[in-house]
Amino acid sequence: MSRRLFLTTTGALSLGAALTACGGDSGGSPAATEPVGQADIDKAMRTPTELTFWTWVPDIAKEVALFEKKYPAVKVKVVNAGQGTPQYTKLRTALKAGSGAPDLVQIEYQAIPTFTITDSLLDLRPYGAAALKERFVDWTWSQVSGAGGEVWAIPQDTGPMGMLYRQDIFDEHGIEVPTTWDEFAAAARKLHKADPDVYLTNLAANQPAAWHGLQWQAGDKPYASSGKSDITISVDDAASRKLGEYWGGLAKEGVIGVEPDFTDAWYAALNKGKYATWITAAWGPVFLSGSAKATAGKWRAAPLPQWDAAKPSSGNWGGSTTAVIRAGKNPIAAAVFAQFLNSDPASARMFATEQFFFPATKALLTDAEFIGQTPSFYGGQKVNQLFADIGSTVDADFQWPPFLDQAATDWTETVGKSLADRTDTVRALGTWQSRLTTYAKGQGFTVKGG
Repeated sequence: MSRRLFLTTTGALSLGAALTACGGDSGGSPAATEPVGQADIDKAMRTPTELTFWTWVPDIAKEVALFEKKYPAVKVKVVNAGQGTPQYTKLRTALKAGSGAPDLVQIEYQAIPTFTITDSLLDLRPYGAAALKERFVDWTWSQVSGAGGEVWAIPQDTGPMGMLYRQDIFDEHGIEVPTTWDEFAAAARKLHKADPDVYLTNLAANQPAAWHGLQWQAGDKPYASSGKSDITISVDDAASRKLGEYWGGLAKEGVIGVEPDFTDAWYAALNKGKYATWITAAWGPVFLSGSAKATAGKWRAAPLPQWDAAKPSSGNWGGSTTAVIRAGKNPIAAAVFAQFLNSDPASARMFATEQFFFPATKALLTDAEFIGQTPSFYGGQKVNQLFADIGSTVDADFQWPPFLDQAATDWTETVGKSLADRTDTVRALGTWQSRLTTYAKGQGFTVKGG
């Protein structure tokens, strides 16, 4: 289940050289305007080939076997080079050295700009990837697409955000499921006053990924890139300050928890009922059922409370893709594998049933067997159906910066610290903005905003 601890950073990145001398050898891959003919694809898939695939997905050999059965001439060597940050660091080292990079990599949505800015990923359009667009949830396709229509990766799984809550604690204290953030704040105050040992939720002070998801839900656009050298940074705008005032205010009042998540203490807190909700993502229900077994049957799921109840919205936290390295020697076979792995119905279903990933394909999200599941941990509620519906409210226009590692580090040291210390979160947003702006300018970006 460690796959579900979606990483909050994407590793260190020096962009100065990247902005002036991007990429490396294209490996003979065609330009996006030159589609590869079916005859060439067929020939490539009949030619004995070995692909190296870096991925941290457990037991992915089962999905790989489906591909190798269809294309027996192509063998896939699966390598676990680390999860998230460790893998990205090794990948950048190999790309810089000009040797040792794989043909394909597992890559989280938020990490894609980190590698496209250095021209490290192959545009998959010439290999037929654009034809898959309608198979995937709209916002996921936006996450893997470039400003020029490039397809940089194929979506694999997702994490639309919702709220898991303890029905028994709500019933004991007469709390209705909050549908707005105002109702949520009122419930937080009511619950903690009634029982000082219980909090409505915990907003982890070490979790910039969750904060970004809440920004996403609030309609904030913290980052907007234009070309490779222009970026707008808006982590201290009106929408961000609204979040800062809200969550910073609840933290200062002491009516929500702010302890680090995914620690032994945090797991213990969930098991003993210290927190009545967990603001999480679509991967959360399966994760929680394995991590808080003492609370089986007591949890339910609901959409996030809303800022505007008339316009339901959510953000995303987690999920990843399969991308092809541009310098690879086998672009056709690699591109076909990336597409097959995540769009083939049997392979996609296996991810949902074997690894318990939340699907990115529309077919699975409308599949009666999948959305009709009624896990006893959630009192027989159709949790998959709920999160499938939530996924349709995720904004497709959210962008990530090409230096997310820096954004995450700076968030933790500013906004996260203000939550942990229960100090002024709005002021911390200004510091975050200033630090990010200084960093981006130092890396050669022209920065707008702030």
